[in-house]
Amino acid sequence: VFYVFAGITVLASLGVISSKNPMHSVMMLIVSFGALAGLYVLLDAPFTAVTQIIVYAGAIMVLFLFVVMLLNQHKEDDAEAMPASLKGINLRVGVLLSLLLAFEVAWGLSRIGITTFSTDAGAISSISSVARIGLSLFTTHAFAFEVTSVLILVSMVGAVVIARRER
Repeated sequence: VFYVFAGITVLASLGVISSKNPMHSVMMLIVSFGALAGLYVLLDAPFTAVTQIIVYAGAIMVLFLFVVMLLNQHKEDDAEAMPASLKGINLRVGVLLSLLLAFEVAWGLSRIGITTFSTDAGAISSISSVARIGLSLFTTHAFAFEVTSVLILVSMVGAVVIARRER
């Protein structure tokens, strides 16, 4: 089951970046988030899986769909509009940044020590306790929670302002 969910996640993610139609990209992103939620269920983290579906596949994807629909763009801009000299520069910069990222990931993984997970039932239940997560979210992290909601609201208003037609 893990390999099925992992394969769906990888294929849908590749569909997101390879699709020229923004609507198809958004739909593939929703599929990717759904398969990722399935992986969370396999990791015995049902709260995280439900949060993944509600927050990402629900709220943020609806926001993306509204932005794509309001901007009324059915296709991506053609790459041919860019001068040939910029294409080569962009390719070189992309390869350089990809190599830098690969180096950073390898360096970061080399600095991680091998650790084992706790088998203590009390420690495990405290990690996945919905009550503790909710208490932490609405006490310690309440400001970040509210700032995120305001940020999403501002981005929706910005999409409407950008999509507005001049009279």
